[in-house]
Amino acid sequence: MSLSFTKMQGLGNDFVVLDGVRESIRLMPEQIRHIADRRLGVGCDQLLLVEPATLAGADFRYRIWNADGGEVEHCGNGIRCVARFIAERGLSDARHLTFQTRHGLIRTERLNDGRVRVDMGPPMLEPARIPFLADTRANQYPLRVADNIWQIAAVSMGNPHAVLRVDDVDQAPVDTLGPLIEQHADFPERVNVGFMQIVDRQHLRLRVFERAVGETPACGTGACAAVVAAILNGWTDAKVEVSVPGGQLMIDWQGVNTPVWMTGPAVSVFEGRLAAGMA
Repeated sequence: MSLSFTKMQGLGNDFVVLDGVRESIRLMPEQIRHIADRRLGVGCDQLLLVEPATLAGADFRYRIWNADGGEVEHCGNGIRCVARFIAERGLSDARHLTFQTRHGLIRTERLNDGRVRVDMGPPMLEPARIPFLADTRANQYPLRVADNIWQIAAVSMGNPHAVLRVDDVDQAPVDTLGPLIEQHADFPERVNVGFMQIVDRQHLRLRVFERAVGETPACGTGACAAVVAAILNGWTDAKVEVSVPGGQLMIDWQGVNTPVWMTGPAVSVFEGRLAAGMA
């Protein structure tokens, strides 16, 4: 059996998106790794699957697998692409959709300019919920990595993030420090690592080393976590433009116990069919 797919990208974060509403789809981790392989398969950062919802109040179920075949909780760039995918595939013409995810219910709105606005939910800041090993909640934590102490913010947007403030993201040690923090023992489920430069109170620059993937051109949940960290520490205002290597996101957060809103693009690249031996 072969399966149709759509290759999509949000600010360069790329996805293989599958329609599990019209086709019954069950993939094993090794199949996902094969599809995600950029030489042997289609190539993607993550594989996304749209399915019928099983919870009241949800329009669709949305599932995410990293390129290593592991299922994860949330992906901000991915959910924008899924909202666009549903419209383009004719699964729904509604501009407002609610998705069932491992993180809970997520709302999206397709805007007239082609961008998608997403209610990412309130950030989780209590260490046990991130999860992060710390005795009490703080805006910043000292983290020992090798022989150095780094100040990080720890935030969950449905997936765990460590955020470091740096003077210049172009010079940040993303490739060397990123994987060390990703696998740090204080993050029992590993962690995405954001390197954040404050440009001014309405603008920051960001690079993210994503767990099980490496550095990507954009990370939607990472942008949300960085803005939450910046606001908690008094470095920015409540509405911030985040520049990532792939482009720009707008993030709006009004404070603790309120949702983070993310607005950004979603683009279809091409369609195809997975060969029978791959799907």
